Amino acid sequence: MNDFARLEDPPVTGTEAENGERGRDGMAELRALRRSFSPNPKGTTIMNRSPRNHELIVSGIHLDLTPSLKFYVAEKFERLFRHEERIDRIRVELEFDGKNDVTRPFVAKGHITIHGPDMNCSVATDECHKSVDLLVDKLDRMLRRRARLFKVKRKHPRPVELAAMLPKAALAPSA
Repeated sequence: MNDFARLEDPPVTGTEAENGERGRDGMAELRALRRSFSPNPKGTTIMNRSPRNHELIVSGIHLDLTPSLKFYVAEKFERLFRHEERIDRIRVELEFDGKNDVTRPFVAKGHITIHGPDMNCSVATDECHKSVDLLVDKLDRMLRRRARLFKVKRKHPRPVELAAMLPKAALAPSA
């Protein structure tokens, strides 16, 4: 096998690296880490639904992403996953464009992949953290509007006219 660390492995400390094994507290850290990233901590089903794995992709364009910035984005976008559970993926692009617009160089773009039409929006401000906050607010408004429109469609059904000819047996009244 290879010696590359897997994603589920906790960071290796000096004593574990010397011994070549993981201690009990390392396994506890691993379980706590898995619990913190799962949408349902116990891993059980929620009202006839299996727990969903949400995906958040953060990328930087002309901008170095620090771990604190990635954590900030993940923390802010967790709100959207709580509001709408059918979100498959959110892709966030943080861009620094100082040449075109000097007053608003930070652009945050969001793309939500969800059942139905995808949602896209972008926000430009003078600070990166402010643009992330405004992007989350904008996407949250879009999700609430989408849910409200679906609710209106449920409560006001419209009759459907079929263009196809129905067989005579279906049209004749039953005796």
